[in-house]
Amino acid sequence: MLNNLIRFSLNNRLVILVASALLMIAGIFIATNMEVDVFPDLNAPTVVVMTEAQGMAPEEVERLVTFPIEVALNGALDVRRVRSSSTTGFSVVWVEFDWGTNINIARQTVSEKLLLIKEGLPANVGNPTLGPQTSIMGEIMIIGLTADSTSMRDLRTMADWIIRPRLLSTGGVAQVSILGGEIKEYQILLNPGRMKYYDVSLDEVISAVKGMNKNVSGGVINEFGNEYIIRGMLSTNNLQDLKTTVVKTVNEIPVLLGNIADVTIGDKSPKLGVASEKGKPAVLFTITKQPGTATIDLTDKLDQSIAALKSELPPDVVISTDIFRQSRFINSSINNVKRALIEGGIFVVIVLFVFLMNSKTTIISLVSIPISLIVAMLVLKFMGLTINTMSLGGMAIAIGSLVDDAIVDVENVFKRLRENRFKPIDEKKSVSQVVYEASKEVRLPIISSTIIIILSFIPLFFLSGMEGRMLAPLGIAFIISLLASTLVALTLTPVLCSYMLGKERGEEKVQKEPVVVRFLKKHYKKA
Repeated sequence: MLNNLIRFSLNNRLVILVASALLMIAGIFIATNMEVDVFPDLNAPTVVVMTEAQGMAPEEVERLVTFPIEVALNGALDVRRVRSSSTTGFSVVWVEFDWGTNINIARQTVSEKLLLIKEGLPANVGNPTLGPQTSIMGEIMIIGLTADSTSMRDLRTMADWIIRPRLLSTGGVAQVSILGGEIKEYQILLNPGRMKYYDVSLDEVISAVKGMNKNVSGGVINEFGNEYIIRGMLSTNNLQDLKTTVVKTVNEIPVLLGNIADVTIGDKSPKLGVASEKGKPAVLFTITKQPGTATIDLTDKLDQSIAALKSELPPDVVISTDIFRQSRFINSSINNVKRALIEGGIFVVIVLFVFLMNSKTTIISLVSIPISLIVAMLVLKFMGLTINTMSLGGMAIAIGSLVDDAIVDVENVFKRLRENRFKPIDEKKSVSQVVYEASKEVRLPIISSTIIIILSFIPLFFLSGMEGRMLAPLGIAFIISLLASTLVALTLTPVLCSYMLGKERGEEKVQKEPVVVRFLKKHYKKA
């Protein structure tokens, strides 16, 4: 079969060259549009269940809320582990599914299980809710918001109601967490002396406050063929209007909220979390991406959204986007590996030229490197993997091996062509015949060496868990690159040899072996 492959390539040289060129063009286009990340996807399908249990101690949350949820979810399909955390008034359960489980199916499975246990939870416990889809490497950016004259309360209000919704609307963003600033709230500071004077209880105040500041429907009026909708417009954020809320009526005289309390705008207490940027009070945003989202592409989208937001904010408000950017680490890591690839390629060129001392043979041998790497990237793309430090690392490790097969083939062809030139005219063979026979002589050593190297990487694929997910792309990239180089050595390399090394017209000057080879042979004979 291998002999037929070599013969087919030599009989269809133009087809092989055109196919190789098209493969390079398509591969470069696809590779430049592939997702780039620091590491492979290490995030096992995980669903987070959050439940509020107001007023409960951690022990009660664990016994009455967390434990029933854990028991129900442990029996779900494809669940491999359930973890939990119970704190005062809050329960979090992490449900990890087997690798390869569709995250949407996993979330649907958890939702169905939660419906079954909803009635068994205490009455004062809120409905269990699912957290957003996130990734283990999900935090892609931290943004800072500072100002000279704008208060921290106004900064936090802008962050909550203007900036955060805009960031969440960017495709691929799973969550935007905010830290710092002062959370604005309307505070009702009751005066016990006034409450006693007006004979107002705390329950009456709470009842009045719950019912205030709401728009209500007043029905519909039909008049002269027209329908008019009646609404009571009571919703307001004006402090004076809030003070006029009626708490109760005494002797047909209304007791207003302002009569028994001071209504003011203040900062939420207790204050949880303080943020700063370069020693200056700030509001920080932590942006988390959805699993499978390209980090660099999403970062570019966020930069565009932030640039559009700046025109809507006060002039003294400054948005800093360089506090933390995962894309910076990605680019740095990828550039380091790229540099290693380039440096390795340069060393390969030097070694090839020193031992072959022929520019044509060096070029033919080097052709296998870009084609093999392009094929590896195409396979990674079709397998749904990304370009990351591990996959590029596999290519960097393979770069020296990529030219092995081509060197063996080219060197043997070069040697046989030299011998053929010194034969009598009646014994000389055609260039294609010499190239075919020379390539056929080394096909088994080429295949054998490739198989041996590949077998040494097979154990990588038997690693389980996080280690397997981390190292599998390295092994895939290495093996695919090596197989591609072998295919190139059996197809494209003979074609290039027939074009570049064959001299069918005229006599070529006697070509001696390279100086390094003659030197080594001389010392081998002495040994």
